[in-house]
Amino acid sequence: MMNTPVTVGLIQEAVTSDSTANVERATERVREAAGRGAQIVCLQELFNAPYFCKAQKCERFDIAEPIPGPAVEHMQKVAQELGIVLIVPVFERQAAGVYRNSAAIVDADGALLGVYRKMHIPDDPLFYEKYYFAPGESNVSHDGEHKGASGFRVWNTKYAKIGVLICWDQWYPEAARITSLLGAEILFYPTAIGWHPSEKKEFGESQLDAWQTAQRAHAIANGVFVASPNRIGHEEEPGTNGIEFFGHSFIADPFGRILADAPNTEESILVAKCDPKLIEVTAVNEGDFMRQGGSASTFTFKVDPITGRVFGTATRGSGDGASQTGTLLTLSVRALTSNTNATVQLVAVSAIGAGGRSVTAQSAGPYTLQITP
Repeated sequence: MMNTPVTVGLIQEAVTSDSTANVERATERVREAAGRGAQIVCLQELFNAPYFCKAQKCERFDIAEPIPGPAVEHMQKVAQELGIVLIVPVFERQAAGVYRNSAAIVDADGALLGVYRKMHIPDDPLFYEKYYFAPGESNVSHDGEHKGASGFRVWNTKYAKIGVLICWDQWYPEAARITSLLGAEILFYPTAIGWHPSEKKEFGESQLDAWQTAQRAHAIANGVFVASPNRIGHEEEPGTNGIEFFGHSFIADPFGRILADAPNTEESILVAKCDPKLIEVTAVNEGDFMRQGGSASTFTFKVDPITGRVFGTATRGSGDGASQTGTLLTLSVRALTSNTNATVQLVAVSAIGAGGRSVTAQSAGPYTLQITP
């Protein structure tokens, strides 16, 4: 866990069709962010290319490169020189015929810690990503100090434990939840999202608000920092009105408060300090007793055969013999049987704890289930 405040930097900019120029410009922005104290810097989704998914054209696969490849290797040198952690999102050619929307995680010594590959792939007008990207591997598991599960991973970098998700992952709470349960202290969402110009007048403000609200909710629900860099600018596509990328990159704390927010029309470098004390404060104040240490928790419950509603209690024993108990609200397990005292893998559980505060289990167990008829 990070013991001292960590300064996060986000890069928001417009891009051109000149990949080399995009990388050079991003490098300048990274240097400036580091000069302002940033220790972890995240670039926007597919940072070195226009958003090419606006149409389905096979020649656009030529934009892809391996990891490590030219863009990532360049950024590894920059990270090593500056002593910062860098998140580098690119269009990845993983193997012949296998292409991903990916982000390379580079530590402060320039080492490539690994790659996150986008799990949730959209397919909407002007966002034809399923034509280009295969979803990330769902069999991701622990890799030394870097814990992983169900396609998600946390990287233990020099400055903090970070989770990296990409754009469309923002709309799925399980992505943030799993990554937070694995130990992430900061969630990064490199993004390329914008308006259809014909919809902007009617829906633009609501779409932007929904985008930020969903991610701020991830910060609140999981007690972590969230940082989301987006691109700006109108990118054309023949035969369409193109996309106006709306920027508004932001960094939010575990209470969902926005620490830094960029405008929608300007290239920007956001820098904000993330204090780990807030993670602890939210865990304590929100009664998150399931995430604390101690012995395995016990759930005594029964299920209404008509409504399927779960009734019962949730108790967490602690190392000194004391315990905390809450009224069980929901319970979901992977292998629930009719056997009493069965030990199973927990999927989700929530309860009302002391003082009427809502609490949520944030650990994979083990858990003993005492099933009552």
